Amino acid sequence: MTRWAMVADLRRCVGCQTCTASCKVTNATPPGVQWRRVIDMEFGEYPEVSRVFVPVGCQHCDDPSCVQACPSTATRKRADGIVTMDYDLCIGCAYCAVACPYQARYRTLHPSFAYGEPIDSEMITHKEARLAVATKCTFCVDRIDEGLARGLRPGVDAEATPACVNACIAKAMTFGDLEDPESNVSTLLAENQHFRMHEQLGNGPGFYYLWDKGAP
Repeated sequence: MTRWAMVADLRRCVGCQTCTASCKVTNATPPGVQWRRVIDMEFGEYPEVSRVFVPVGCQHCDDPSCVQACPSTATRKRADGIVTMDYDLCIGCAYCAVACPYQARYRTLHPSFAYGEPIDSEMITHKEARLAVATKCTFCVDRIDEGLARGLRPGVDAEATPACVNACIAKAMTFGDLEDPESNVSTLLAENQHFRMHEQLGNGPGFYYLWDKGAP
């Protein structure tokens, strides 16, 4: 069995937003829609102040609230842990957006372009099927599936790895199979202290954050 997961090392993230930009280019999301965004957080009081940058998005949970809330079965969870969207089945009710505790879902009712009128590249990537329906990060599932079909390893081979991970200039993001004890993500989690966002809610997010070295 495979369980795809993502790990973000908060000690390495510099808040450059390159993952956000690469996600927008790869998935052609309209202005205001960020499937991968970075939260800028500040702690302490002057002069002892520190900042941390936290990449967020769909957490691809073990028990996703969005799947339970969806009345049309447009939102589904695959056996490998990826939560997907079927735009043909989505009725645009946005129940999933209300149910998601991570604010990871969007709904665009009308076409929107960066400069008002669409430029050539936006015309090429614009998808009418993603209007008036729920959208979100899919872990670049098309890249994963196509890569696996070609014998590539997601998280190791760039062509089979989510775009945000490939683009990270600080190498703060990692993707891999949580069920493989020898995988990159399993090794990182074994060697470092980590947490999952809003873990107390019981959703079982598939997105982990590193923040310190593990005990020797």
